[in-house]
Formats: sequence, structure tokens, C-alpha cells
Amino acid sequence: MQINIVQAVLLGLCACLSSMPGLGGTTFGNYTLGRPLVAGLVVGLILGDMQTGIIVGAAIQVIYIALVTPGGTVSADVRAISYIGIPLAICAIKGMGLDPASDAARDMAAALGAAVGTLGTVLFYGTATVNLVWQHMGWKAVEKGDFKKLYLVDMGLPWISHLLCSFIPTVIITMAGSSMVDLMKTYLPMDGIAMKTLFTVGSLLPAVGVAILLKQVVNKAADFLTFFFGFTLAACMGVNLIGAAVIGGFFAVINYKIQMLKVRPAAAGAAVYDDEEEI
Repeated sequence: MQINIVQAVLLGLCACLSSMPGLGGTTFGNYTLGRPLVAGLVVGLILGDMQTGIIVGAAIQVIYIALVTPGGTVSADVRAISYIGIPLAICAIKGMGLDPASDAARDMAAALGAAVGTLGTVLFYGTATVNLVWQHMGWKAVEKGDFKKLYLVDMGLPWISHLLCSFIPTVIITMAGSSMVDLMKTYLPMDGIAMKTLFTVGSLLPAVGVAILLKQVVNKAADFLTFFFGFTLAACMGVNLIGAAVIGGFFAVINYKIQMLKVRPAAAGAAVYDDEEEI
């Protein structure tokens, strides 16, 4: 599969918009357009294979479902994962003739996404470093009282940072994707140790992502029951995501009713106490 210059430019533009500090804003850019689940759809539309894009995006999203970036610290750059890792994964899957819905394809996507995400941190810190130059110019403008210059500092100059550290790397790497796949096919056969290791690592990464998420949301042992119930629905009963969401909604309503019944007696007792005081 060959990525042409127009497709590479569109991917680079999306990378700029979803970069953090983001040109597309925090809500729309980094936390929406920059998420692998959404980027899979966008990349699929750009490359003309929406189904594979969504499958690859979902497989990579599981790994980073609990990714937190406190302050300026990032363990992986989802911008690079989304608009470099997903296109490369699609090229690899198509180039090696894998079924996008197969376990091997998902494992390859997960491994490539994780590798690109780690390397992408260099691009993230590069963007932040160049932005320090514009920040210094902004402080100088404030000291001189030239507040109109802040429009240029805030909305104009950061495009240079993102062009250097988001747009250009994305365009170059994605256009070289097909060549990289050819090299993989030549030097890394599917039945070789290297590819088997890649698939093994890729199959373990989603479990790591789910484990990190559970560590954040589970406060007591009873909280695991919800997770195990969802796992039972999916793994043992074959319920898809929509069905599991509907069942979860039913239980959420039931839990809400139970909690409200617990609150009502306390509220009623407080009302009686207030009436006695007025008498």
C-alpha cells in the first residue's frame, strides 16, 4: 500500500491540529482528534480503508485508554501514535496480506503503535522546546506593553513549531511507510523469531492498558465485580460492545434507584426534625 503526497499532507495537518500544546485546542484537538479511536476513523477515510482504520485505531486505543499526561510529562505521544503509527500499521497489515480483523493484525498494530508512541515523545518535547522561544518573545512584548503582538505569539508563531515537529516528520515517515513494509517482508518473515516476538508483545500490550485503567478506577475489591461481569458478557456470552453498554445502562439505573432509596429516609428524618424545632 502506497501513501501519496496528498494523503501524507492531510495526515500531517491532522497531526498538527491534534498536537499538544495543540493548534486544534485541547478539547477538539488533543483529546478528540488526537485519540487513536477517533484518529483511526480519520486515517481510514484519508487512506481509503475506513474499516481497517477503525480496527487498528481501536486496537491501539486499548493500550492508551488510561494514558495521563500530568503537566509537561508524557510517556507516549498519542499524536504520533494516531497519525504516524496507525498509517504505518495499516500499510504493514495490507502489505503483509493480513486480515485486519485477525489477532495477528491487531497485535502488529499494537506493537507498532507502542513503538511509534515512545519515539513520538521526542517530537512532543521538540514542539515544547521551540514554543519556549515564542514564549520568551511574548514576555518581552508584555514588558514593552505591546499586547497586540501576543496575537502573533499565541496564534501565529506556534504553527512554525508544529510544522517542524509535527507536519514534516509525519509527512516524511508516512510516505516512507511502504518502503519500510517492503523491508519488513524481506528481512522479517512472518514465521521468523522477530515477527513472532512482535506479535507476542503486541498481544500483551492491551492487557497492560486495561490493568493501568483498573488501577486508577478500582478503589476496593468489590469494584472488580463490574469488570469481571463485563468480561463474562464479552468473552463467555459473546455480547458485543453495544449490547454490553445497554446491559450496563440497566444496571446503572438500578443502582441509581437503590442509592436514592437510601437517601430518602435520611432526608425525611431531617424534615421531621426541622418541623419539631419550628413547633
